[in-house]
Amino acid sequence: MQLGTRWTARSTPPAAVPAELRAGISGVEEALPADQLGQPTPRWTLTWLEGRPIAELDTGVIVSLNHDGAAIVRHDPDDEFG
Repeated sequence: MQLGTRWTARSTPPAAVPAELRAGISGVEEALPADQLGQPTPRWTLTWLEGRPIAELDTGVIVSLNHDGAAIVRHDPDDEFG
């Protein structure tokens, strides 16, 4: 069994985050707009589905691995923020 974890965007991901996801996560964080209204920084949640890692940002952006093991970025269309 693998447990998930949470961390704040733009901070160093925990060691539990697989290296294959880190480039995708970094790319998403670079695209985040700078907060000018004092809002809290969104947080990532790492979960595992059928042994595969999935990182989801509070905004609904998801970074996961495709069948070849490459990171893919998508947006959850059912997320309330999207």
